[in-house]
Amino acid sequence: MFRHLHLLCCFMLISASAGSQIIAVGDNGDFPNLEALDGLVSAGDTVQLEAQIFSDGTQFLVDWIGTEASPIVILGAIDHQSIFRGGTEAIHLIDCNYVVIDGIRVEQQTGNGINIDDGGDYSTPSTHITIRNCLFRDMAGAGNNDLLKMSGVDSFFIQECQFLNGGSGGSGVDFVGCHWGVVEDCFFEDPGVTGIQCKGGTQFIRMQRNTFKNVSQRALNLGGSTGLEFFRPPLPDPIVDAFEAADLEVFSNVFIGSRAPVAYVGSVRVKVYNNTFYNPDNWVIRILQENTATGFLVCGDNEFRNNIVYLPGDLTEVNIGPNTASETFGFSNNLWFNASSDSWTPNLPVPDIDQIIDDPLFEDPVNENFIIPSNSPAVGAGLTVETPVTDFNNWPFLSPPSIGAFEGGEPSSQADLESKNIHVQLFPNPAMHSIWVDGERNQSRLVFLNTLGQVLKRIDNISLPVRVDVSDFPAGVISVLLVDLSSKRAHARRFIKR
Repeated sequence: MFRHLHLLCCFMLISASAGSQIIAVGDNGDFPNLEALDGLVSAGDTVQLEAQIFSDGTQFLVDWIGTEASPIVILGAIDHQSIFRGGTEAIHLIDCNYVVIDGIRVEQQTGNGINIDDGGDYSTPSTHITIRNCLFRDMAGAGNNDLLKMSGVDSFFIQECQFLNGGSGGSGVDFVGCHWGVVEDCFFEDPGVTGIQCKGGTQFIRMQRNTFKNVSQRALNLGGSTGLEFFRPPLPDPIVDAFEAADLEVFSNVFIGSRAPVAYVGSVRVKVYNNTFYNPDNWVIRILQENTATGFLVCGDNEFRNNIVYLPGDLTEVNIGPNTASETFGFSNNLWFNASSDSWTPNLPVPDIDQIIDDPLFEDPVNENFIIPSNSPAVGAGLTVETPVTDFNNWPFLSPPSIGAFEGGEPSSQADLESKNIHVQLFPNPAMHSIWVDGERNQSRLVFLNTLGQVLKRIDNISLPVRVDVSDFPAGVISVLLVDLSSKRAHARRFIKR
């Protein structure tokens, strides 16, 4: 079902064509702002934004068309120092294809942070859009204002972004009628009423290895309630078998707090696998049907498997609304633990097959380290599934996998051993002052790099685990390269420096 994703990932790795140009934008550049380039950019061009504050209002970019081999790249010259501040929106892309936005900061808008759409005509959706290593924060609007809003966008990639302090009535990311996309390795803290919302016919979206912290209502709103005229593709007349969202995948994420981490709302065929939920505020799961128009499928045929749920005390595990088919849900191989009761069991709409009720033995939950040790009851207790393949730290899941977002089992084959030994675990992630680096090798070299590939720190001949001071590192995404000095094999991971 993710047949578009291979092309989506590959196009970012192909260098621009020989005829491309680098265009400097800013007070000392070739053009003062992005909108001044409208109609002048071509496939393969790199638009390099100077390190400054851009406060020219919404930058409307229409028909910026790159290609698979030569995307158009909008790049912050210095990580997060090209700052789009204020205005109704920072950037609004309309009918654009193969565009990459990398390394910018978006803050204090009154409407939406960045808005990407199909110009109101889904026959020409925006496609192959990549948002990478961007910082969205401090929304100035208090209503339904989204840090990132996408409507009628297909084949997209959102990676290693931060969504902080959003509008009190909006979302970190709001998808309306979007298809074939990935949101991975992102961090959401207080992004609005929802972290990610998928509605209006949204389908085939994978959300993996993200952190959702203190979302005021629903960390993931898997569905929603959309005006019928806003569905992409347009609804048929009469409406038959319509849905707010379908075929979504929620893999290897960490949820901290939030009133309801997961809400299935008018959605079907949604898989929530191998996530870790820690101290939700009111519910773990909501099952709702907000759109009751004739011809819509009822919320059902969804799954919740291989998850760890750690509760601080009494709350309602599942909130079930009217007009739903909760009896068609699948629950299995979840580990539940209530820190306030030895006799507690969860109240679920259907039996949780092979359920475990026990302490998962997190390494350091107070400091948001939810790695599990090899003696955790979650290890090896998961249902073997085709996906996800890797855990929150991008370690491979074993077979059978551990329950939760982190694989805690020991490798059972030489291939697994070699793979695991060159992996590196980083926590906390994001980090502010220091970060623990853990792995299986002793004589190792650690190299820390910024997004430009510049070496920030190198440590030779260390033994893991080790705590590294990162307080002087720049804010943004930091790459960590772990090199085993005996075999010269290496593995890279990334963390967000705050």
